[in-house]
Amino acid sequence: MNLRNITADKLVALYRNGDLTATEVIQGVFEEIEQTDKDVRAFITLMRDRALEDARRVDAKVAAGEALEPLAGVPVAIKDNMAVRDVLTTCGSRILENYIPPYTATAVERLRSAGAIVVGKTNMDEFAMGSSTENSGFFVTRNPNDLTRVPGGSSGGSAASVAGGMALLALGSDTGGSVRTPASFCGVVGIKPTYGRVSRYGLVAFASSLDQIGSFSKTVHESAQVLEVICGFDHYDSTSADTAVDEFVKGLDLPVKQIRIGVPKEYFVEGMDAEVKAKIQSAIRLYESLGCKIEEISLPHTEYAVATYYLIATAEASSNLARYDGVRYGLRQAGNGGLQEMYRQTRMAGFGQEVKRRILLGTYALSAGYYDAYYLKALKVRTLILQDFQKAFERVDVILTPTAPTVAFKIGEKTEDPLAMYLSDIFTITCNLAGLPGISVPCGRNSESLPVGLQLIANHFQEGLLLRVAHQFEKAGGFLL
Repeated sequence: MNLRNITADKLVALYRNGDLTATEVIQGVFEEIEQTDKDVRAFITLMRDRALEDARRVDAKVAAGEALEPLAGVPVAIKDNMAVRDVLTTCGSRILENYIPPYTATAVERLRSAGAIVVGKTNMDEFAMGSSTENSGFFVTRNPNDLTRVPGGSSGGSAASVAGGMALLALGSDTGGSVRTPASFCGVVGIKPTYGRVSRYGLVAFASSLDQIGSFSKTVHESAQVLEVICGFDHYDSTSADTAVDEFVKGLDLPVKQIRIGVPKEYFVEGMDAEVKAKIQSAIRLYESLGCKIEEISLPHTEYAVATYYLIATAEASSNLARYDGVRYGLRQAGNGGLQEMYRQTRMAGFGQEVKRRILLGTYALSAGYYDAYYLKALKVRTLILQDFQKAFERVDVILTPTAPTVAFKIGEKTEDPLAMYLSDIFTITCNLAGLPGISVPCGRNSESLPVGLQLIANHFQEGLLLRVAHQFEKAGGFLL
């Protein structure tokens, strides 16, 4: 079974008709992983026994003539910062390399309740801190389109698993673009819902006011299917929004004629790759041909987004990562001294360079004498960025931008220059600061056959509109521009 040539709904239909069994498909998936992942290295942990057990359950339901769940027997991959009961959950960090949680994240639980079969946990930048999946504590993941290039980050393993045909669907987390950038670099669909739309229970925290679980798929239709399953209120998450979940799939084929699409002038910056710009302009013309109204808009505080994000995200990371002290769980380096020495030795051995850098930045921003000058000011600018979007959505329905200023870059190209790496997320971080939903869809390939990503952003809880506008683009051939 070649997962590159099939979608989730078609796979479930094949099971239902008795044309395929879930057991043979899942066995085929592990054979594909065995072949492909020795080069790509998308997975940290495989869950073969549990997956085959779940597959046999699906086959038994088919044999008994029982109704199948919407994602029955569909192979999915899970980013390794989401807890799965009794399965290694490392967050790509040495400090958690032996941690096995006693519970499962709500989003994963909901996928499994919908019949999906989890095949493994995917590699990521350590604690989701990175844009390339080169910061994993274990190994670098490679882009299936070109093994010399990064898959994007921090959810690079999840994006690569779908792009490489090793899973049909995958979950990732998006704190500043960590679903959308890998989706762009790998040539798949990646969606980050509104903050609070998907429960964060069981997602290991990086920056709590920015983190949001999202998904990867090959088509917008599959993204809509996943969101219908994982969205919704969860009393285990105090930030979960008690908002009704729309029937996203049913709304996909509604027309987009007269939809107002805003194109922010601040997102077409100097230094942006010329071929990326050309593809985005082709996408704009395609939307015009579909009857959409294109309007230039301004998001004037965009230039402050990177600085604002890296103050807020690092401050929250500093607070969240304080729990890794060698006392309760995870790595413990005793040393020869007292408690403080144990803390120091544990964190020195367990955390990677990028995580240490961000903890130091965040702790500095929160320290006495600097809190008002840095962190408090960043919170105020975050409000201004949100107000920019609110004003824009009075005039337009959806905002269109590039997902990233470049295509996937070479492995090692930006590791010595953290600022250059941080700028990879320049078009995605505002979405997280404002808590808005965003989707990255493919919009063709450059002259080296590397994927280019188009980003669409909608107002809070407008995932249905976002998916519809993205789906109509895909249907009109936009993915192949």
